Amino acid sequence: MLKEFKEFIAKGNIIDLAVGVIIGGAFGKIVASLVNDIIMPVVGLILGNVDFKTLQIILKPAEGETPALAINYGMFIQNIVDFLIIALVIFFVLKALMKVKKEKAAEEPAPAEPVITKDQELLTEIRDLLKK
Repeated sequence: MLKEFKEFIAKGNIIDLAVGVIIGGAFGKIVASLVNDIIMPVVGLILGNVDFKTLQIILKPAEGETPALAINYGMFIQNIVDFLIIALVIFFVLKALMKVKKEKAAEEPAPAEPVITKDQELLTEIRDLLKK
């Protein structure tokens, strides 16, 4: 079982996936900081000094030690902006990768026509005659 586990871990796809998840997590933190610390304050300023983190609809006010029950629609808006920025960045990265792949494919010479030997030519003629 340990041997199978080592073979499973050693596969290139698993390692690539692990690297992708780690980089994706770090990228998510960077985008969250970009949205929270740079974009949303500017948007809030443009909309009249609105702090999106505090936008909410209070359903039931706080009573004693019980916190207020509220719908935090400001955080929802902020998460939508996070998602849109991540999707936009991924779109541009994939678009750039596809462009590089397309350019690389254009640079590669087309495969040459296979050279047919005399034997193969003779066999082709025999096959064609048998079909008739």
